[in-house]
Amino acid sequence: MSVSRSLLGLLEGQPQYGYTLRQRYDRWFAGGHPVASAQVYSSLRRLADAGLTEQVGVEPGGGPDRRLYGITGAGVEELERWLAEPELPDLRAARQVLFAKIVVALLTSRQPQRILERQRQTHMARMRQLREVRTAGEPIEQLDADFEMFHLEADLRWIDAAGPRIDRIRAGLQEHPC
Repeated sequence: MSVSRSLLGLLEGQPQYGYTLRQRYDRWFAGGHPVASAQVYSSLRRLADAGLTEQVGVEPGGGPDRRLYGITGAGVEELERWLAEPELPDLRAARQVLFAKIVVALLTSRQPQRILERQRQTHMARMRQLREVRTAGEPIEQLDADFEMFHLEADLRWIDAAGPRIDRIRAGLQEHPC
């Protein structure tokens, strides 16, 4: 998720304070994992350095001055470019961990079936939670839950396909060790 590009989108409607941007980011994009204030402010600083945002006001407060940020014309162009550019699927991060665990288990004579079964149970528990959100959540939460559920369903299909291959892979590794 591009925090900085999402912040540009939040700024397009009107200038906002960093604190307000963080709240709005958490509401719309965090999915239960709030963004750190430091990340918001460092993103705003990088956006300003790139000429995509600017400080449009300062308000003294009880602590540090409150800075009001706005999007620039170049920022709107960057936002348009980002929105128009399709995302390439990048499943490497999620894939690498589970895939690596299975390969390591095979290479070290452990039981990859146990790993697959525990992962299946974890995915199923998460899907039960997401079904509740899909039933009782706000429409934006339902949309987010759908996105995650469809990815979990794909993972479960992979787990189902991997299981029957384990013995053949193990036999192949024994015949041709690394």
